[in-house]
Amino acid sequence: MPQNEVISPLSVIDDKGHPHNFGWSKKPCFFYDPAMVYESRNKITEYDRYIVFSATHLVVFEIRDDGCIGYMGVSVISLRDKKRSSQFFKTFFPLGTYELPTSSAAGSVHWKKLKTRLDFICMDNGVKIIKADIPKFGHNRSMRGALVLMEPSSAQSLVTNQPWRNEKFAFRYARCSPWFSAEGVIQFGSSEIIFTKGNGWAIYDWNRCVRPKNDTRYWAAAGGLSSGRQLSLCVGYSLADFSMGTENGFFIDGNLHKLDQVTFHVPMTDLLAPWRFTSNDNRLEMTFHPHQERIDKRTMLFYNSTRRQVCGFFSGKVQIDDGSVIEFQNLTGFAERSKTRF
Repeated sequence: MPQNEVISPLSVIDDKGHPHNFGWSKKPCFFYDPAMVYESRNKITEYDRYIVFSATHLVVFEIRDDGCIGYMGVSVISLRDKKRSSQFFKTFFPLGTYELPTSSAAGSVHWKKLKTRLDFICMDNGVKIIKADIPKFGHNRSMRGALVLMEPSSAQSLVTNQPWRNEKFAFRYARCSPWFSAEGVIQFGSSEIIFTKGNGWAIYDWNRCVRPKNDTRYWAAAGGLSSGRQLSLCVGYSLADFSMGTENGFFIDGNLHKLDQVTFHVPMTDLLAPWRFTSNDNRLEMTFHPHQERIDKRTMLFYNSTRRQVCGFFSGKVQIDDGSVIEFQNLTGFAERSKTRF
């Protein structure tokens, strides 16, 4: 399928407030301003999500504004003993008050409520810093710490701007960067979770969109080392129109190898059974071995959202742009299925 690669700066909104300039890019070259959107503010969704992981733990940081409801959330997942703990702080009708930046490459986020604080700090050199201080984090434990996320030299992201076929105002402008290395310490209760270079990784998931009325989205991302090289991936699809650019890519040392359509073969009767992934161009064959499941549910009057996220390990092979085949084993990551209704 031909796809539209964008290589120069373009706005995702035209002068009438309608989405346009659909396609994909290796850099965050699209321009987004919620003030330009024709739809009302309560139909805009904005979120920043960081998934930080090692061989033993996976920690998810997310701040999300769905217009009618928003939240700041942190989840700590042990990949060894299958234990997990989450803490969420809800806000009704945030409507942009989180002040999430309009660019994925600049701007910081600071959230505070009483003694609880979460900071996402974006530095000029591409380094991102996460600071957390949550005095009461599930079962009266505390969680606090700081992480430094560093990108590979000359790293490329997978940036997409996608429309919906039957909803003229709906679009999703997203960036995935699954290649950050992570260093730092999270103090969780009486234990420490340590991330070191070569053993700590992070996935940056950034989204700005006007929501469709209903959507079902499949998405997966993973990363790690193989034969001394950093390998990472992100694949997914939803009810959006992907004809101008899919959100599927494989990264080697931060360099993107773009993939076309990827299909998730999901065992719906048991999400902890192995999943298969295949591509229409036969460049990707991959198996996901789940470890444990985490379910997030949000309900408010006409709003309903359910995310089933499964953590585990990815193995398989991919054909990169020069035609050679890369095999990989046990990349740590997750796959998820999200359903939303507004």
